[in-house]
Amino acid sequence: MTHLFATHFGTYEVGTDANGKRKLLPFRHDPDPSEMGLGYLDLANHPQRIRAPMVRRSWLEKGPLVATGASRGREDFVEISWDKAASLIAGELRRVRESHGNQAIFGGSYGWASAGRFHHAQSQLKRLLNLAGGFTSSVNSYSYGAAAVLLPHILGPDYKDACDTAPSWNDIADGCQLLVGFGGFRLSNAQVEAGGTGSHRAVGWLRRCQDKGVRIVVFSPAASDAPSGPNVRHVPLRPNTDAAVMLGICHTLLAQGLFDRDFLKRCTTGYCDFESYLVGETDGIAKDAEWASAISGVPAQTIVEIAEDLHDTPSLVNVAWSLQRARFGEQPFWAAIALASMAGHVGRRGCGFAFGLTAVNAVGQPVRRLKGPAFEQGPNPVRAFIPVARITELLENPGGRIDYDGQVLDLPDIRLVWWAGGNPFHHHQDLNRLTEAFRRPETVIVTENMWTATAKMADIVLPSAFPFERDDVAAASRDNWLVYSRRVMDPPAGVLTDHEAYCLIADELGCRRQFDEGLSVDDWLARIYEGYRERYPELPDFQAFRLRGYAALDEGEPAPSPANHFRDFVKDPQAAPLNTPSGRIEIGSKAVGGFGYPDIGSHPRWQAPDEWLGAPLSAKHPFHLLSPQPAHRLHGQLEYGPVSQAAKLGGYERFTLSETDARHLTLKQDDLCELYNDRGRTVAALTVDRGLMPGVAVLATGGWFRPDAQGVDHGGNPNTLTTITPASHLSQGTGPNSCLISIRPWAGSAGGTYHGNE
Repeated sequence: MTHLFATHFGTYEVGTDANGKRKLLPFRHDPDPSEMGLGYLDLANHPQRIRAPMVRRSWLEKGPLVATGASRGREDFVEISWDKAASLIAGELRRVRESHGNQAIFGGSYGWASAGRFHHAQSQLKRLLNLAGGFTSSVNSYSYGAAAVLLPHILGPDYKDACDTAPSWNDIADGCQLLVGFGGFRLSNAQVEAGGTGSHRAVGWLRRCQDKGVRIVVFSPAASDAPSGPNVRHVPLRPNTDAAVMLGICHTLLAQGLFDRDFLKRCTTGYCDFESYLVGETDGIAKDAEWASAISGVPAQTIVEIAEDLHDTPSLVNVAWSLQRARFGEQPFWAAIALASMAGHVGRRGCGFAFGLTAVNAVGQPVRRLKGPAFEQGPNPVRAFIPVARITELLENPGGRIDYDGQVLDLPDIRLVWWAGGNPFHHHQDLNRLTEAFRRPETVIVTENMWTATAKMADIVLPSAFPFERDDVAAASRDNWLVYSRRVMDPPAGVLTDHEAYCLIADELGCRRQFDEGLSVDDWLARIYEGYRERYPELPDFQAFRLRGYAALDEGEPAPSPANHFRDFVKDPQAAPLNTPSGRIEIGSKAVGGFGYPDIGSHPRWQAPDEWLGAPLSAKHPFHLLSPQPAHRLHGQLEYGPVSQAAKLGGYERFTLSETDARHLTLKQDDLCELYNDRGRTVAALTVDRGLMPGVAVLATGGWFRPDAQGVDHGGNPNTLTTITPASHLSQGTGPNSCLISIRPWAGSAGGTYHGNE
């Protein structure tokens, strides 16, 4: 029997050290295992572990209608029994639904939580809430919210998922000669996958492309976003100006007659209006290379060279997901589609456009993808929802409205929030504003295993077992591996799995039988696995799978299973049309333009954000803050793991500045600095980056928000500083990468390390 533990960072084998203590080892079948997950077991007995159900004191003593939310996050907790916790929660659900309706309950389960298909935080909580009458829900993601709304209009709903737009890596290696990346390739991101994996291959595929002579050009403020190795060119540009550069390249193709008029006529619609915009007929401004250079800082000659190369060379334009996490974040994705269409390589093997190569392990993987069941949530009787990044507005503005994708959404009056499987005080923006919004509901319930900032803002906290404290079946719908993730150790006394906890609450609500269907965990795991076997009968039976510990479609070095990637469509657009109103690529979208939103038009265009280095606000706050994913954890997960802790300085997160900016501010390596703007203040330690362009600061996301009495965050969370302003009215996606800040030496006392349960 192989004892495996499956995580978002990959699969690990369970062994023992010289003292007989359990430890994790790299999975022997993984060619590029991630070190991030190796310290997962260190969290089992961490001082910040939640070990019993806890209730905020005044809420427990006075009840939700008397206890003020102003004390939320500011007072101590009282330990209670599981029976008491189940009774309190069931009573609150009944009270809120009877007094205000189920739309007054917000099921805020969002996050990665677990690679397992059964112990999946969202599914477990939402199944329970649906059986209790439903809840207001959220749609889309922080990672890919703007593009997920835009692309169904431009390419059709079949391409809402980022992974479905990319050609396969083997086709890129064999058919592409020039890979132009906007936002670059942050290779640490490729270590993760939502359902886990048995084989990290994205970095290996990128190296294979380089070995075969594929030239790579990376537009990014940071040279570190360009991969090492041969055939790589880094082009610095100001943040948020990628769309302007793409438009400058498009204009060059047009002006020099290098564009593919036949492809545009056969396979696209709306190009004529876009061309009028490029040449300045609509606003008097030609979007030529000089115009783009003035905005972006990229030399005009470089823009012209890239345009000529894109025409002359089988090419692929890749856009990082981070670019759509900005004000007007839809534009670089839309502009990339227009650019690739003008260059005429869409539909050629390994060419055209892609979104998010190396964003996670699965993008571009040439494998058969697993499609299978999870723990069913059941139907939600409540129709109300919000885009996930609009939580603050939902809580601040009951009875209000927001625009979204051609609709007007009513905002319910939320009285109860239940959060499981995520940490909004990591991934949401403007955390000080979110803190105040979180004080409005009558009750906040959080299911969590550690004392995150979200748990501290709760009224009732339910302790949750870690993934290594339960059995599960792990699988990613975009990968080909299934793993039987076997319990490594038992949870501490007083800690339950989410499923066990919700069974107790379902008992109180009278729906236990519907919730667990009378099945044991082993029964559920067998049912889920057999769902995969129904689709893929070549998989071994459940007992053989559990004994071996893993299975994979086309095991070993799988034969490449390339994506169609618009080939059939380009070959015959009428026989294989896209699922768009025109059946073609919509360079111009009448639907999007018809919504009448002021911040997105009917075709790709340049719009200057309120916060970028060319904005008037830059005179006050002269640095553009970027907040990418960290290289040493996943979002805020494993913040207290050894890899994440080793990356800090005295408990403080690190941020980067250029050598020029550090010298100008009279700062040196490792200095503690205060990063601030009108929204907040945070403290981090300086790392000087000689490959970062001046005027840009980089503070990776995921540091746990820990404000002191003066409101200064010592956790180094960039979302202390970012704005909730959306990408646009169309998507209401998040826009943290449009953020201006100032920087100065930190004059206060150090407080970067936790000391027990603060």
